[in-house]
Amino acid sequence: MGRPRQRTPELRTHVLATARETLSSVGIAGFTTKQLAVSAGTSVPAIYELFGDKSGIVRELFFLGFHELALVLGDVPKTESPHADLEEFMGAFRTFVVTNPVLAKIMFGQPFADFEPKPSDLAAADLCRKMLVRAVKRCLVAGEFSPLRNEPHSGPGAATDHGEAVDIAHVLLAFVQGFAMQEAAGWIGRSPSSIDRRWSLALRALLPG
Repeated sequence: MGRPRQRTPELRTHVLATARETLSSVGIAGFTTKQLAVSAGTSVPAIYELFGDKSGIVRELFFLGFHELALVLGDVPKTESPHADLEEFMGAFRTFVVTNPVLAKIMFGQPFADFEPKPSDLAAADLCRKMLVRAVKRCLVAGEFSPLRNEPHSGPGAATDHGEAVDIAHVLLAFVQGFAMQEAAGWIGRSPSSIDRRWSLALRALLPG
């Protein structure tokens, strides 16, 4: 009689949830497959059967992070003010990073030497980037951003160059990602009021341009 099948969807989900909790409690440096197996109430061979190796677990957390971020960003309401909506979008991004610092490190950094996202893995972030580009386009069409290129811009309702929206989106993404991760690390202030003040200052300096 063969041994019971270990690779079940239920165990996979449980191990991923446990990996997330374990990383939050012990940090990147303290995370091991053996410790994860103990915490999840399973065995190292079962984890290898499910994910291949430690890097396979990290890859799944990478995908999970972008899936959850896309859901959060998708819940940002669309109003009659594209500029206000973009600020809400960036605020939602900030909140996700600050409340999920371990996932954010996996998504936007390379904390594990044995996991380097492949080009195919990076496609997981495409939906979030496209959502930001759309939010930027709405601002450009409404004439709320100054055009970056030399083409004539006739104000609200004017056609918008896709490359321009992508350029602005890259700048905004780099800002909100970096600033939020600094907040999560406790580098931009010690009190909620000082942190919020510096976020407001940064947005006022960045968005009008």
